[in-house]
Amino acid sequence: MERVVLVTGSSRGIGLAVAGEFALNGWTVVLNCRNNAALMHAAAEKIINDGGRACCILADVSAYAECEKMFDEIIGAYGRLDALVNNAGVSYIGLLQSMEVNIIDEMIGANLAGAVYCSKLAAAIMVSQKSGSIINISSVWGGAGASCEAAYSASKGGLNALTQALSKELGPSGVRVNAVACGVIETDMNDWLSPDERESLINEIPLRRLGKPEEIAKLVYFLTNDAAYVTGQIINADGGMA
Repeated sequence: MERVVLVTGSSRGIGLAVAGEFALNGWTVVLNCRNNAALMHAAAEKIINDGGRACCILADVSAYAECEKMFDEIIGAYGRLDALVNNAGVSYIGLLQSMEVNIIDEMIGANLAGAVYCSKLAAAIMVSQKSGSIINISSVWGGAGASCEAAYSASKGGLNALTQALSKELGPSGVRVNAVACGVIETDMNDWLSPDERESLINEIPLRRLGKPEEIAKLVYFLTNDAAYVTGQIINADGGMA
C-alpha cells in the first residue's frame, strides 16, 4: 500500500532531512513551505530523480484556510494520509520586551497554531482510517525554557502539551502522537552563532558536538514506522544537554 506523509517546513534543515528519510523508505512525501518554493521544488526533484515519490504544496500553516486547502489537495491526490510531521517553525533570539508583537504572533502562529491546525485536519483523516502517526518537532527549551527565547520556549512548551493531550484523544482510534525535542542541530537556524559561541555551546553538550538533521530524521521515521506501542512521548534528541 502506498503510504503518504506530509512534512511541513520541509524546504531545508530538519524538515528536508525528514522528507528524504521517508522517501528513502518508499513513502510518498508531500513537501510544504511558506515561501521557499524554489528550494522545495528542488528537494522534490531530487527525491523523484532518486526513484522516490514527492509533490510540493506552498502553504502558510499559520493560516487555517491555507491548511484546509493543502489537506484537500492531499486527499484529492492520494485519498489518504498516514503520517504528519509538524516541523514548520521560526525562532527569535532576544529579550521578550524587545520583541515586536508581529514577530511574537508569527512565532506562535508558525510553531504552535500551525501544528494545531494541521493536527486537527490530519486527525479527521486518520481517525477514519483507524491508523496514523503525528510527530511534532519540538525543542528542549519547550521543557526547560531558555533565556532570550521566551516566546519560542512558550510555543514549544505548548507543542509538548498538544502532543500529550492529543495522544489521549486519538489513541483509541489507533493514531499515535509523539514529539522529538531537539537540542542544537546543524541547520540554518543556528548560523547566527559566532565561532566562540559555538565552541562554548558544544562544551555544554556531553557528546561534544551539534546534532545532524539526518539523525533527527531517523528518529522521526523510527517513531512513525517502528515504535507501534509508543505514544504521548516527548523524546529528547540533544546529545545529553538537557
